[in-house]
Amino acid sequence: MNSLSLMFIAGEASGDALAAELLYQIRNKSPVPIKAFGAGGERLRSEGAELSIDLTQHAVVGLWEVLKHYKTLKGLFMKLLDEAIEKRPEIVILVDYPGFNLRFAKALKKHIRKRTDSDWSPKVVQFISPQIWAWHESRIHQIARDVDMILSIFPFEKEWYQQRAPGLRVEYVGHPLLDRYKEYASRVGERVPTEPYHVLFLPGSREKELSRHLPVLAEAAPVVAAALNVKFRVVLPDEKLQDLVERYFPKTDVEICTRKLAESLLWADVAVASSGTVTMECSYFQVPTVIFYKTSFFTAFFGRLFIKVKCIGMPNILSGNRHIYPEFIQGDATAANLSKAVLRFLAQPEVRSQTQHGLRTMLATLGGEGASQRAADKVLELFEE
Repeated sequence: MNSLSLMFIAGEASGDALAAELLYQIRNKSPVPIKAFGAGGERLRSEGAELSIDLTQHAVVGLWEVLKHYKTLKGLFMKLLDEAIEKRPEIVILVDYPGFNLRFAKALKKHIRKRTDSDWSPKVVQFISPQIWAWHESRIHQIARDVDMILSIFPFEKEWYQQRAPGLRVEYVGHPLLDRYKEYASRVGERVPTEPYHVLFLPGSREKELSRHLPVLAEAAPVVAAALNVKFRVVLPDEKLQDLVERYFPKTDVEICTRKLAESLLWADVAVASSGTVTMECSYFQVPTVIFYKTSFFTAFFGRLFIKVKCIGMPNILSGNRHIYPEFIQGDATAANLSKAVLRFLAQPEVRSQTQHGLRTMLATLGGEGASQRAADKVLELFEE
């Protein structure tokens, strides 16, 4: 074979970064040229993938939000399915975004099973396991049927799958953030908290998230500022969201940055972060963090019915469902609760120290550097097979 054709589908900013890192490593290791296409964002495009859709611009979360955007998402879904059938990639790499990607795997494999006369049989790789260990465990049967390999980034997942679907290939590759930020490793923890203290707000990556989270942060900030001498900073994934922040925060009260997450985490004494991938990045930089999240009533109601884990923040889950980071969800995500938790981290050095010790213990379980390289090796093994 003269080349390897890969289709990527990455639906969020974090997935776009993962996909780009993986594609970079595959190109470096592959014995044949790589042709990459599909859907993702600017990071994946910059690595040479030909993207027909910037799916990061359509990222939604929650049942109600998905239903409201169903027609748009369905159109994107069908366009990508048609593209896969037309271009016939050897391997389809689905990066996180499980609500969309697992349905795509199902539709693709269904099409292939119907075409018994076709010699095209692509392998499907899911990079980052869906968190079915937290809710909706029944999806394991569909995953085992439609996915050829899962690249897992958390240490407990391989054994969890082995007990429930022993025929499913699951490869633990470690967490990519240990590579992504290794240039900053020597600087982690170098700042000693002093006045004016530095408080970092990480309200999310989607407009809908920000519209729910910014009012609470805007109410909490003056409470913290009244108690201590504090500087505030907000970090966003792109400039398009900056106007939304300025509706709630005057420019004189908060510094607004885009795409300077690592530098801002080195700057921060404490963070207030929307639950999601960014909480793991907070943990890498050992920043004491207050996790919060607000979603629609509909999504929250069904979440309470089905979610089986005690915590929602991944640093807490990886620490044995212990609240290393305090969590405030839905009605508990109030300005009073957030400001109290921030002031506790700033005013009590022993709490900060205990938190950082717990984070170091958790990070030691994540497989060390080289996750994207190991993931690339597994993809290429699948190709060779």
